[in-house]
Amino acid sequence: MAMTFSTFIMTLAETIQSENGPNLAYLLRPTSPHGKDLVKEFRNPTRETLMSRYGGCIESPWDDIAVRYVMVTTHIARKRAGEAFNEQSQLVSQFFRYFINNTGWTLPALFSMLRDLRDLAFDADNYAKYNNQKSECMESAAGVVVKAFSNCMTDRTSPPNESRKWGVYYVVGLVLKCYFRVCPSLSNEYQLSKNILRALNANPDIPPLSEYPRSHQVTYRYYLGMLSFLNEDYNKSEQELTLAFYQCYIPAHSNQERILTYLLPLRVLRGHLPTRDLMDRFPVLDELFTPFIAAIRAGDISAYDIALDKWERRLLELNLWLTLERARELCIRGLFRRVWVATDQSTRIPVSMFHCSLRLKGIEVSMEEAECYVANMIYQGYMRGYISHEKKMVVLASANAFPRVADRLAPLS
Repeated sequence: MAMTFSTFIMTLAETIQSENGPNLAYLLRPTSPHGKDLVKEFRNPTRETLMSRYGGCIESPWDDIAVRYVMVTTHIARKRAGEAFNEQSQLVSQFFRYFINNTGWTLPALFSMLRDLRDLAFDADNYAKYNNQKSECMESAAGVVVKAFSNCMTDRTSPPNESRKWGVYYVVGLVLKCYFRVCPSLSNEYQLSKNILRALNANPDIPPLSEYPRSHQVTYRYYLGMLSFLNEDYNKSEQELTLAFYQCYIPAHSNQERILTYLLPLRVLRGHLPTRDLMDRFPVLDELFTPFIAAIRAGDISAYDIALDKWERRLLELNLWLTLERARELCIRGLFRRVWVATDQSTRIPVSMFHCSLRLKGIEVSMEEAECYVANMIYQGYMRGYISHEKKMVVLASANAFPRVADRLAPLS
């Protein structure tokens, strides 16, 4: 049965009276079935005409919220993403007036409205870009979500179990999603995110992260790991992304894939190569990373360089090119270790043998350059020994000549 606007307002009032957060979220979601009913009821509505007719029929600000909900659904039905975003932004701002004076029962509605706001901002910006127009809806959405963050953080009157602070990490996740969409510059992205994280860490009254829903924890740790990755703090990044991956729900395949996109290269830098079973679960990552992993296993520098050239554009889009370029050293280590094994693990190996191995793999270098390759491996901690320059001889340690990559002093540097 179709829902009229009068019925919608009555249902909205009952939901607010009973403090039913999930139902309130459902009522204010533009994609809910009753949204289409309201679009059909009003052919060409305006906020002014609706407010003149229905203003005051429910306590403020809910009369304005209900009217703006009609306007949002109408603009969406007519494919006016920019106008829909503006109305949704005003709807959320009106909701804040009620939200700051109530407890955490309103959080489901807040989460739903902020998600819709972000989605409408994304659609509006895409539409403007397609039509060669300028749009900053996602940036505006980020500002609104930051206000929601402040409104959650400043709850000092609600009982602990009903506090708005239980929405903090979800809202932070949305803020970071907006920042990662809106910032063309990685430095700006990091700076904006650092400000919100500083405000989060400065509040000692927030419950421990482990007490929040797993989905909130995973999103927060993923973006914290991403920020550390972009700031080249690889140890912190690996720690957060690992926790995010193991806490992520198994059916959330796309989220696991998103985490592994950055966790796998960090693990490779430590010398931990993924298993075939893992790669088979993620075909997209298998296609991208397997050429690099196979080259490292074989010590095939040429194959690694070919993979870098082939996937350069995609790796640059993901901000992974420099990380995988750095992992090229593992190929060289693998090749030189094969030379060592071929000499029955001799402690004295002529530089010429390393030179020949490089040339066999298609790396045309001089003897002096080959010696530099070996010197760099020793300096980086991939090999233990020294070079006798006069005798053109590499003298390796009698024990543990090729330490495990993870045992280096700074395996991610």
